[in-house]
Amino acid sequence: MPIKYIPYQPNTVEGQAVLNNITRTQRVLRYRENNYVYDRIQRGMPYYEVEAQETIGEASENLVIRGECLSACAYLKEQGIQIDRVYIDPPFASGADYAKKITIRRNPKLAEKIAVAEQTLDSEALRSFEEKMYGDIWQKEDYLNWMYENLMAIKSVMSDTASIYVHLDWHIGHYVKILMDEVFGEDNFKSEIIWKRTTAHSDSSGFGVNFDTIYYYSINSDFIFNKVYQEYTPEYLTRFSNQDEDGRKWRDGDLTAKGLSGGGYEYAYKGFNSLWRCPYEKMEELDKQGKLHFTKAGGIRIKHYLDELKGMQCQSLWDDIFPVNSQAQERVAYATQKPEALLQRIIKASSNEGMIIADFFGGSGVTAKVANDLERRFIHGDVGVNSIQTVRDRLKEAGAHFQLLEVQDGVSLFRNPQQTMDKLAMLIPGLQRGVAGINAFWFGAISDSKLGIVPVYVPNLLNTQEKVLDIPQINTIINQELQNLEVDVKKVIVYYIDIDDDKALKTFIRDNNATEINVELKDLKNLLHNVVIEDLVTVTCLPVQSGYETEISEFISDRLLQKISEFNQKGVLQAKGKAFTPISISDEGLELIELIALDCENSEGTWHSSTEIKIDKLGYVIKDGVKSKTFWNGKISSAKPPKRIKIRNISGDETIKDITV
Repeated sequence: MPIKYIPYQPNTVEGQAVLNNITRTQRVLRYRENNYVYDRIQRGMPYYEVEAQETIGEASENLVIRGECLSACAYLKEQGIQIDRVYIDPPFASGADYAKKITIRRNPKLAEKIAVAEQTLDSEALRSFEEKMYGDIWQKEDYLNWMYENLMAIKSVMSDTASIYVHLDWHIGHYVKILMDEVFGEDNFKSEIIWKRTTAHSDSSGFGVNFDTIYYYSINSDFIFNKVYQEYTPEYLTRFSNQDEDGRKWRDGDLTAKGLSGGGYEYAYKGFNSLWRCPYEKMEELDKQGKLHFTKAGGIRIKHYLDELKGMQCQSLWDDIFPVNSQAQERVAYATQKPEALLQRIIKASSNEGMIIADFFGGSGVTAKVANDLERRFIHGDVGVNSIQTVRDRLKEAGAHFQLLEVQDGVSLFRNPQQTMDKLAMLIPGLQRGVAGINAFWFGAISDSKLGIVPVYVPNLLNTQEKVLDIPQINTIINQELQNLEVDVKKVIVYYIDIDDDKALKTFIRDNNATEINVELKDLKNLLHNVVIEDLVTVTCLPVQSGYETEISEFISDRLLQKISEFNQKGVLQAKGKAFTPISISDEGLELIELIALDCENSEGTWHSSTEIKIDKLGYVIKDGVKSKTFWNGKISSAKPPKRIKIRNISGDETIKDITV
């Protein structure tokens, strides 16, 4: 349960009236159940306990938060933190699943042999499989309510001069534009930016879609905007056809004021008489700088040097920023990664150094990385552990200082909500999916020898709105979904993450359930705590001349071994007699390790990474953020005796184990 609920907007009884915080009583965008979100907004943002996981570098106000947008905003509001610029790249409601490629590392026991043989490492030969990161599959109405509530939460933590950029595509962007008009005000709409993210491609069903849309709004009329510039087009550069003896290119411009309103300055300069744009003294200064061009036709023109111009001021069509391709140096193998150049332009345009930049659907961490590069403070939020790990490693490599926090909301128990939902289907005893007569509202059903079919409801963990079981949701279940059942049932099970008021809900069910179906409420967290099972690791630590050496001799991940077995079985079936090379893992299992860290300071509580090694997909070592061409040998060294070790497997599961020297 949340500790409390934080109001989205200030209580005007306690402070001054804030006119732009008044929400419309009638929604502009009309759709099914568009009024359901009001009850949640009136209740407030859920504020949960937030636990510090790790501090990287020196003490800093920079934050990496694992948690949903609403709970992250509740924490920021409670702490009095205001954001100066927001960029979010939320799910697009595209109906697509996004997967992470899981690559098996090279066996450290073979590293020495590989180095001696000087074999060329072929990345295409690496064995890998995919795991679902999240499913971007929504009912349109649910998505819009979810976005509306998120936008309200984000607005509640924005400063008076803040602005927001929301990155979407053609699936849902036009609807969200209207939501943003409601939340931020139509007068605060600044630009619709079109980012041409791909080159032209064929599409047999219509015109090829090769762009995304970014909606740019300010919080009010007083906002920060700095001019940013694009490179000149090749066509424009042809205008700089003249050049000086030193090779400087220039084009000429008019210096006369004829025809201009406001007049000019009439005088003769070096025998050339005219009405000029600048006074005589300025003309002399330009002449001394070599910026005057005396024409054969008897006139004076000004030289505009190419190397003195900043570029063309950015328009709303951005066709000069390319997506992150497979060979890009900034690539971090994250499905929805956006290019750094895109965020550089946005951050430079709408913030100054020292300001706070936030991204609540942070993904690959590009917003935080670029904000740090541009000497801004950053807040990265995401519900997926793969996102948190990716940005944590990316920022550490960039030398950033930050604190890693985790919202204790009962959902963040597995890598991401999608994988948790997939896992729940196996955790609920006897659950069957796709039972006849049970519609998609129900997660599935259980066959009971005495009760018959028992439908099971599980909240969609991807949808914040379903996390708290309240009277409106129970009302939907007992007065709509029970009536829609096409089979006779005696009982249904309703799982919940949080419950608004257990006693009130049970009273409501008793007084309003017109059927004879028993409704049983169950806490989903009792199942979720079984989702993560730590991997098994065998380590030894010995003192050596330079300090201490910790060696990992065995690593067993039952979950990964099961995934690899499933991959191999599927591969054999799909091969249909053709050659198929299965993934094989050594007895030591060290190929399944991605990161090893030692804490030499704390034996419990907040993690302090005294030293760490990350193994890239080719098997090379990145030690404390510094890349090398050295293979990992299964060991990690430290100057001080380690108190505990953290091991992250290639899927992102982390295991912490105490160490005895």
